[in-house]
Amino acid sequence: QVQPVESGGGLVQAGGSLRLSCAASGRYAMGWFRQAPGKERDVVAAINWNGNGVYYVDSVKGRFTISRDNTKNTVYLQMNSLKSEDTAVYYCGVRTTDYELGFTRREYNYWGQGIQVTVSS
Repeated sequence: QVQPVESGGGLVQAGGSLRLSCAASGRYAMGWFRQAPGKERDVVAAINWNGNGVYYVDSVKGRFTISRDNTKNTVYLQMNSLKSEDTAVYYCGVRTTDYELGFTRREYNYWGQGIQVTVSS
């Protein structure tokens, strides 16, 4: 079953850190997206099937790191120097149609239930 399961969200003060985890069977390209109230679900970071290719949206470069451990079928998003504008529901997506990076929501065909990240200023 490919269905991803996220964990690790919560409430943190600005400047703090959180690590999100996403467990999903299979070695597929995966991505982290986020959706704030009234906004679209947009990509934050993506990683290809073996971890050799990664992508970050400009607003998180230098602060977030995406990685994967294929022995555990898990992808991680380490979030440092968090800002209030990072507050959103974060979703893990799995792309079973291609092993390489995906940058848009429609390129992913399995989604986790979403996990809340709240950064207080």
